Formats: sequence, structure tokens, C-alpha cells
Amino acid sequence: MNALPLAELPAALPADRILKTLRTHRQGPLLTVELNVPEQGNAVTDAMLDDLLTVLDDQDPAVRVLVLAAAGDDFCLGGDRGEFAEHLALDPTGGGIRASGTRARRVCEALTANPAVTIARVQGRAVGAGLALALACDLRVGADTAAFRLPELALGLPTAWGGLLPRLISEAGAARVRDIILTGRVFDAHEAHTLSILQKVVPEDALDAAVTAWARPVLRRPAPALRVTKALLNSLTASTRLADVSVLDPELMAAVLTQQHRPG
Repeated sequence: MNALPLAELPAALPADRILKTLRTHRQGPLLTVELNVPEQGNAVTDAMLDDLLTVLDDQDPAVRVLVLAAAGDDFCLGGDRGEFAEHLALDPTGGGIRASGTRARRVCEALTANPAVTIARVQGRAVGAGLALALACDLRVGADTAAFRLPELALGLPTAWGGLLPRLISEAGAARVRDIILTGRVFDAHEAHTLSILQKVVPEDALDAAVTAWARPVLRRPAPALRVTKALLNSLTASTRLADVSVLDPELMAAVLTQQHRPG
């Protein structure tokens, strides 16, 4: 991803850094966080969750827009199943799975509750945990060639990662969510737009321009009013969920995986 063409902003600040799984780029009040393991499809690992928490927990209060982007052909191909297997090998009771699930929930909550306006820039495939990361953002734009899938059920997993399910039902509606979860089918960017998973669909070479079109007016808004308005939107959205049991996601994931791997 190229730096956003926001000519009126200062040049990159010293906050730019390369972590094990991420790159960050700062332009004044705009921070871009890029998933940066393209050779692994930007699969979500514990290391990536830790890097995301490092960035989000240390975020400068002056940041008003945070863009979540990804290097390579795909936004994110989901959780690293090999790492799940390693966790179970080390602790058959599921302790590692629970710890990983707790990290995932913290990351998604940090994106959703972020005082900055968060924008997901999606290209290629966004699968499972990758879709959850994008969905945790306020605004989501995808390339017209992007594709989405929730394959957890086909893999013998519950749809219990980072609070994905209540967010998805809130945005897309329960009936449509049943379809995409129970079938595990691939759906394209235009259907994602119909489902409100994306708010904009553009050609891939127009992704940066679409992000800039959102960022420019937001960066001009008075900071106190922006923070309060986002907090109000989050509170009102949460109030429409009669019950949010996503706090149990780590326990549910651990329970299913340990049951499946229990000696017969």
C-alpha cells in the first residue's frame, strides 16, 4: 500500500516502525497499520495479535484516523490453524487456545472502541479472522475483486473469534448471517456491500483514493466532537444487541477443539 495522498499533512513521523508482523506509517493525525506477512496470506497468529495490541495500546491520542491495511495480494486468510494445533499439543486442556482467543477479543475491541475513526482497506481474500478484523472497523472499503468467506464450520470450529458473530449479525442481519456461516460459501465484494460488510466497493487501484475520500473530512472534524460522536455510535450499536455473549468466544473455541482432539 502506498502512503495516502494527503498533501496537507506533515511528512512521516518517527512513529513509523516495522514490527514482526506489521508495518505502521504515520502522517500527522493519520496512522496506517499494515498487516505485513504476505507470504503467509497475512494469517493471524499470536505474534500478529501481540503486535496489534502493542500498536493500539500505545496509540497517540492525536491520531484521528486509523487505516487497517494489508500487504500482498490478500487482506488476511484467517487464523493460523497450525498454531492452533501447536497450542493443543502443548496444552490439551485448551489453555493456549483460550489465551489466543482473549488476545483476539482485545484486538477487535481495541479497534471498535478506538477513539480514532478506523477504516479497513480490503483487497483479495478476507477469510474468518481476517473478516472479523475488517468488521471491527468503522468504515470498510473493498476492491471489486475481493472475496470473503467464513469457513469455520467446515473446519470443525465454532464462529467464535474476536466477537465476530454479534458484530456480523448487527451489521448484516441474522437471516443472511445464517446463510454465509452454515454454508461457508465464498461471497464477493458486491454481496458484501449488500450485507453492509463493506460500505464501498471500488476497483483495486482506487482503494487508496477511497480511503482518502473518507479520511479527509474526518481529519477536519473537531477532535472532541469526533470522539463523543464515535462513542455515541458505539453505545447505540451495542444497545441493539439484546445479548452479546462473545466474551465466551475463547472458552467456546477451546471447548470445541479440545473435544475434537480428545483421544477416542
